[in-house]
Amino acid sequence: MSKFLIGVMVDSFRIPIYDGVVKARELGANGIQVYVVDGEMSVDAMDAARRREFRSHVEKNGLAISALCGDLGGHGFQKPEENEWKIAKSKAIVDLAVDLGTNVVTTHIGVVPAEKTSPTYQNQLFVCRELGKYAEAKGVTFAIETGPEKADRLKGFLDDVGSKGIGVNLDPANLIMVQNDDPVKAVYTLKDYIVHTHAKDGVQYKPCDPVKVYASFAEGGIEGLNIGELFNELPLGEGKVDWDRYLAALSEVGYRGYLTVEREVGANPEADIRTAVNFLKSKI
Repeated sequence: MSKFLIGVMVDSFRIPIYDGVVKARELGANGIQVYVVDGEMSVDAMDAARRREFRSHVEKNGLAISALCGDLGGHGFQKPEENEWKIAKSKAIVDLAVDLGTNVVTTHIGVVPAEKTSPTYQNQLFVCRELGKYAEAKGVTFAIETGPEKADRLKGFLDDVGSKGIGVNLDPANLIMVQNDDPVKAVYTLKDYIVHTHAKDGVQYKPCDPVKVYASFAEGGIEGLNIGELFNELPLGEGKVDWDRYLAALSEVGYRGYLTVEREVGANPEADIRTAVNFLKSKI
């Protein structure tokens, strides 16, 4: 039996979610991740009956839910004036995770500053400690997605948070595209915190400022910043992730969870996801 499970970010199919669950099963995945901030599966729209119905639909297709995506967008947890609603909504997503039978919620918290005395760092620390305490009590982990900062800085932040309710969603492509950081080294750096991973690939064309990159995502673009000239997400096996070494590292540190395919670009996501699932099966 494989050390890893294969997941699919069901929203990546760009079709209705229930149809995406069926498609994930047809492609041979073990589980799915689903976005629950807004849209069809919004936490605010998922009453008790819909939660039971969706969980049943996933289980009837022989799948599990690897994680929820609870990324609230914007600047993550950088701004104190957004704390009240973001903490409340994040806690509601934890409750949804419990109801749907998963114990991981992935999110972005914004770029972690180098200076620990920075007001931004301190606000991120405050929010993560609050959410970590709540999540841990519910048996859930908030998994911060890699990419906005190098792995060693994220490790230091997680050490400061000091909560079992806060972990890592390791996205190797993000590390390469934005930071030109080595995902294999990141596995060893973050080994105590990894609870979920994204199976994604990419390449960096030229060095970039992660603060500007993530601000462009948050604010809808920055004048003079052309993301396509800086980096690109590519199908699995076509980017700079060394999958043999990366998977070996995950195995060595004892990770036994999901490799969840996420495809955010491309004209034919189903074909790309199918290729990715087959690629992973050939590796594991």
